[in-house]
Amino acid sequence: MRADLLRKELQLFTYGDLLTYFPLRHIDKTQILRISEIDFQSDYVQVVGKITHIALIGEKRGKRLVAYLQDGTGEIELIWFQGITWIQKVLIEGSTYKVFGKISFFNGKMQISHPEIEASNPNTVESKSHLEPIYPTTEKLKARGINGKLLGKIMESLFLQIQPIHIPENLPQSTVNALRLLSRFEAFRKIHFPEDLNQYQEALRRLKFEELYIAQIRLGLIRMQRHRTSKGFLFKTVGDIFNNFYNTYLPFELTGAQKRVFKEIRQDTARGAQMNRLVQGDVGSGKTIVALLSMLLAADNGFQSCLMAPTEILARQHFQGLSDLLKNLPINIRILTGSTKTKERREIAAGLENGEIHLLVGTHAIIEDKVQFKNLGLAVVDEQHKFGVAQRAKLWKKNILPPHILVMTATPIPRTLAMTAYGDLDYSVIDELPPGRKPILTVHRNEMRRASVMDFIRSEIALGRQAYIIYPLIEESEKLSYEDLMQGYEQVKSYFPEPKYLISMVHGRQTPEEKETNMQRFVTGNTQIMVSTTVIEVGVNVPNASVMVIESTEKFGLSQLHQLRGRVGRGSEKSYCILITGSKLSNDARERIKIMCDTNDGFKIAEKDLELRGPGDIEGTRQSGALNFKIASIVEDKAILEVAKQYAESLLEEDEQLIQPENQPLKIFLATQKGKTGWSKIS
Repeated sequence: MRADLLRKELQLFTYGDLLTYFPLRHIDKTQILRISEIDFQSDYVQVVGKITHIALIGEKRGKRLVAYLQDGTGEIELIWFQGITWIQKVLIEGSTYKVFGKISFFNGKMQISHPEIEASNPNTVESKSHLEPIYPTTEKLKARGINGKLLGKIMESLFLQIQPIHIPENLPQSTVNALRLLSRFEAFRKIHFPEDLNQYQEALRRLKFEELYIAQIRLGLIRMQRHRTSKGFLFKTVGDIFNNFYNTYLPFELTGAQKRVFKEIRQDTARGAQMNRLVQGDVGSGKTIVALLSMLLAADNGFQSCLMAPTEILARQHFQGLSDLLKNLPINIRILTGSTKTKERREIAAGLENGEIHLLVGTHAIIEDKVQFKNLGLAVVDEQHKFGVAQRAKLWKKNILPPHILVMTATPIPRTLAMTAYGDLDYSVIDELPPGRKPILTVHRNEMRRASVMDFIRSEIALGRQAYIIYPLIEESEKLSYEDLMQGYEQVKSYFPEPKYLISMVHGRQTPEEKETNMQRFVTGNTQIMVSTTVIEVGVNVPNASVMVIESTEKFGLSQLHQLRGRVGRGSEKSYCILITGSKLSNDARERIKIMCDTNDGFKIAEKDLELRGPGDIEGTRQSGALNFKIASIVEDKAILEVAKQYAESLLEEDEQLIQPENQPLKIFLATQKGKTGWSKIS
């Protein structure tokens, strides 16, 4: 019966599950204090003494039972508000008891409310030899009498039965020695039953390291396996098309970071193995030009390329931008989206199959089975997290050998997250902004100052610029979002009356055609203001827009705010981002707004976002299955993760097959874990 409950409530099926059911905290019953040694600094205390007097005080709801305990050095009041009748039956005046609980002071008197209490022989009082673990439990279990204490007893009996042979070492001995780690058996024993907090910390360090190290070994093996076995197309030459573009039509000098990343791509595609690379760079760091150079490299080697974007608006923008850059080159570029007409679809299908089209830009439409290429050599996926794993896998099947894959993301991923969630992708970072990009000035304004914000927008429009005003999308209620937006739109109209000012509006209830038309009016400068929900978060490029106002900023996450801010500052003019909030702000919201005003660096922002929200919410990680660690945290254990990665990499460089005798325990452990790993190729 008890076992059934543990299975159902806590998913504890085996002794192994029980071992890794770690305590929430420990309480120290190793010491017995004299009452005179207790002071205001004391927290939980354990004392032994005689009950000198018991009294029932107060009426009805204020009723409480008070017992006075003395040990010859002082006196403590013990108080019960509940279970009074039962306590009255078991407490005997003049008897000796061992008492444990949280100390508090009331009118200068020491008190313990609802203490743990047991009858004791004054001559043979024993304290515990280890700290007592407290385990998380559920209401249902508590109701059946299975509390954290009972779980501790079950765990104690487990440790009486097991030996070091049952928990063999799984790390190379040289690593254990070099890092002065506890043995695996000792770590498990001491995380449950440490003699002091120091031992607990040592056990924690060992088990966190093990978890992160094993994860890095697994990812390293997947990556090496891919490098070794996944054959890919060979891009041997840097030919005329590439050189002509690079020397004649490249609109600006590449930054050092862009050159470095392109060199990494060049090396990948010249190896004969399939490239699987994640390129991340901040908003506006020039990822697209790196992707274009890679596509020209493919064309020089007789291969087609495709660029897949998450929305039609973004796909059109890429198409427009790339067409302008390539207009003087012999490259046939086409666009395919959900709204492409049937006749045009047929033309594109024919052009792809006979190889006349070199470069196809599009949305999900590209991965439909009907779309067949003659020789697809490179697939670029923009905004990684908008495409699921299954959709990306479809790209692999577009050729006999899978094409090289380049994944671009503008939501910078903190290094710690990238090391765990995308550890089987090779990854590059573009960490410089192109020269001439002025940093965006970000300020925070209370909604009481909305009128002065509107005056500022007016002055920018007078200089010929444009502005965005963004309202939050309330996930639970489309209706609420829509009402908020409409109310906001009316308000903006009252500040900016037609016909002097023209406003575009974009929201989720519009058809794709309406969205597209309203967006285009803003892009071409026919309207000066764009009022929108967050649909414009990704990639819209209007160099003339210099002001971004974000309403109800407190309702947005950090990375989303950073993405939105990246819509301005794309031209040569100074740009502004104004964060408007209500007057009541949570500490979390205040923290988010402060970091937005302090920095434009997407990597710092992503790092902070990870700290504030934890890894679960960062886009794209939920589909990786890489973050369900039992005990390690990629936020708090950055330092351990760095060391684990370093040790894992050097081990795999020396002995990738894990043949050496010292690495046998690790090999055996990985083999026993096989079925448990939900790790598949991530991209």
